[in-house]
Amino acid sequence: MPECKHAAESSRRRAPRFGRTPKEGRGRGGPASPVFHGAPKGGWVALGRGLWYRRGIPFPLSRLASMHSSTPPPSSTSAVEAPSGKSAATENFPVGSVLLSARVRPHVACFYAFARAIDDIADAPGLSGPDKVARLKGFEAALTGQGPDDPAYAKALALRASLAATTVPARHGVDLIAAFCRDAVKNRTDSWADLMDYCALSAAPVGRYLIDLHGGARSGTTTASDALCAALQVINHLQDCADDYRDLDRVYLPADWMAAEGARVEDLAAPACSPALRRVIDRCLAATRELMVTAQALPVDIKDRRLALEAGVIVEIAVALLDRLEREDPLARRVKLSKSALALVTLRGLGRGGKALLAGGLASWGHAKGTGR
Repeated sequence: MPECKHAAESSRRRAPRFGRTPKEGRGRGGPASPVFHGAPKGGWVALGRGLWYRRGIPFPLSRLASMHSSTPPPSSTSAVEAPSGKSAATENFPVGSVLLSARVRPHVACFYAFARAIDDIADAPGLSGPDKVARLKGFEAALTGQGPDDPAYAKALALRASLAATTVPARHGVDLIAAFCRDAVKNRTDSWADLMDYCALSAAPVGRYLIDLHGGARSGTTTASDALCAALQVINHLQDCADDYRDLDRVYLPADWMAAEGARVEDLAAPACSPALRRVIDRCLAATRELMVTAQALPVDIKDRRLALEAGVIVEIAVALLDRLEREDPLARRVKLSKSALALVTLRGLGRGGKALLAGGLASWGHAKGTGR
């Protein structure tokens, strides 16, 4: 499995919880791409005016906001794949951030490459529904070891090796496949509850995978992570609602809310939101705000300090995008954060994550003191 042969080897090399080894600390990060940011202890010091200080070099905060792993995800394709041209660099949120431990970055790269491949199959306009499902089931068989080691499913085989090395269960990848099989045969969403069921398969597994990879959550549950992932998924659906309808005839807006507000799916083809469609989007935004109330607890709940910092950034990015979606029309143009806005949001998120670390540390100290340890 050449795409990820370095993953198992990397996982055996002991890496510090914070910062990089001296060798890893040299050089600059890889290409920009947006799942969690974290500032290495002793590696970065805030200077103000959008600069961070690293090993004697002032570093622009805007660059920090978009830096990602220098380890590229597996990139080979096969006849069963349907590459869309999308990559980590085109995602809304960080994927395999360079601020994650070097020990886990190769594994995150394997997971992303797998997820990107199966997502592209589900979204391929030239494939029929049954063909998409057949290809996705091939990925599932390769991932779970229930089929032959077919090199056509190299990304699934690479992830299987990564999961074996890290003892993370395969169910997260299997759940993603179930979500994309649904996309292959169902292009409308019945209700908000139906959308949340979809998010439990299409979004929650990503957060659950990362938490498992980083040692679990303090609470022993994934409630906050699931809420954040669902919120991020809905935000992405709202950003892409026009493209999804135009290119894939797919609508994630709840059909019952559409009917209640007098909106039609054809409204998504217009250059601007109709009043009825705007009301549906606003209902989705209000429900997503409720998810974010639960998601606020995630940075404190995560055991790993780097992942906690990055979770703080992701929470702030989600809130900022919700604010913009409330003010802007996603049909008129794609709603996104500018580089300067992303830099400011990243700074706020690191502050949120830092407070979460302090709160978690105090809670752990109090527990240890109370038990006499």
